Amino acid sequence: MGNSGDLEQALQDGNIFRQLNALIVAHLRHHNLSQVASVVASATMTPLYIEVPPNRLLELVAKGLAAENNGTLRGVSSSVLLPSSYGSITTPRTASIDFSVTHAKGSSKTIPKHESKTLSEHKSVVRCARFSPDGMFFATGGADTSIKLFEVPKVKQMISGDTQARPLIRTFYDHAEPINDLDFHPRSTILISSAKDSCIKFFDFSKTTAKRAFKVFQDTHNVRSVSFHPSGEFLLAGTDHPIPHLYDVNTYQCFLPSNFPDSGVSGAINQVRYSSTGSIYITASKDGAIRLFDGVSAKCVRSISNAHAKSEVTSAVFTKDQRFVLSSGKDSTVKLWEIGSGRMVKEYLGAKRIKLRSQAIFNDTEEFVISIDEASNEVVTWDARTADRVAKWPSNHNGAPRWIEHSPVESVFVTCGTDRSVRFWKESV
Repeated sequence: MGNSGDLEQALQDGNIFRQLNALIVAHLRHHNLSQVASVVASATMTPLYIEVPPNRLLELVAKGLAAENNGTLRGVSSSVLLPSSYGSITTPRTASIDFSVTHAKGSSKTIPKHESKTLSEHKSVVRCARFSPDGMFFATGGADTSIKLFEVPKVKQMISGDTQARPLIRTFYDHAEPINDLDFHPRSTILISSAKDSCIKFFDFSKTTAKRAFKVFQDTHNVRSVSFHPSGEFLLAGTDHPIPHLYDVNTYQCFLPSNFPDSGVSGAINQVRYSSTGSIYITASKDGAIRLFDGVSAKCVRSISNAHAKSEVTSAVFTKDQRFVLSSGKDSTVKLWEIGSGRMVKEYLGAKRIKLRSQAIFNDTEEFVISIDEASNEVVTWDARTADRVAKWPSNHNGAPRWIEHSPVESVFVTCGTDRSVRFWKESV
């Protein structure tokens, strides 16, 4: 007769395998890989439609990688980790939208009116901003080489009249030239910045006295944009070089795509961004192209040339379901592209952008697209599904905002000005 301990272990292993298979099938379905999900479900005798929270597999893998590395980036103390809520995958306020469906004229939604308040000023133009994954913090970077970190709950307290609230909680100085872009580590209190001094710098904002970076990547070019992989183990850098640079965060190794075309590529990269799972990343380039790369092999899998009528592409971001990409260009258009086919499915018109390296963004529910009109100095909003322009609000900046960034979890956003100011926007009461 077999050992009961061995039987118990076998049953336990079988249960783990069943749970793993269910997570894999749900992960594939959630990311619209239905045929593959069906094959895996059939091969593993797993129900095809099983209730699993979206991105649960990704969340568990990220936590496993963190545990394997003692919960931190190597060389960073364990005190760096925030409470378990930091960087957690939040449930969106609305389900993923199928933008490929044609909507009837007149069916556009109306975005609630927003009001804004100046929070702080840099000593020069404010060039970029970024929210943390949980929406608890945002950071701004300026031409004055400084980085300012704000705590969102304290911002709200200040706006509500609390004179004791101090939303600006950190200021970092460690770059020699203007800041281009920022990003937050998905799980740790790590903020990275990229700048014209060709550096990517890592700041630990859990330490109240830290003003300098604890880690520096020295690139060979002006680093225009950075983006963390959802695991936190890798980061992308878009530079004045036309090929994206992929860095291993712990070993400092830099990798380049293996199949990047030799001809027809000449422009610097304005923006790089990972998709929600890290399975794809994208570049928006000055040569007018949007390029998609496999997140594992780093191969260029799709290139959309002249995406904005031969004008440079200033931004490109994924929808949460990774099926579409929203791009902005200096031809004064915002466009939505279907990744699978490479075709344009929506075009958002009526906001002029020809000078600034501004971006177009979704709100947190992806029901609206928001950008800047340089000519009128207004914040412009479109219904994301119908492409109808539904709102235009004065930016209240002295001159058109340089940057706009939305919280990933609630209806607030920030604008950054050529007038040196940082303004926080929320729905009017």
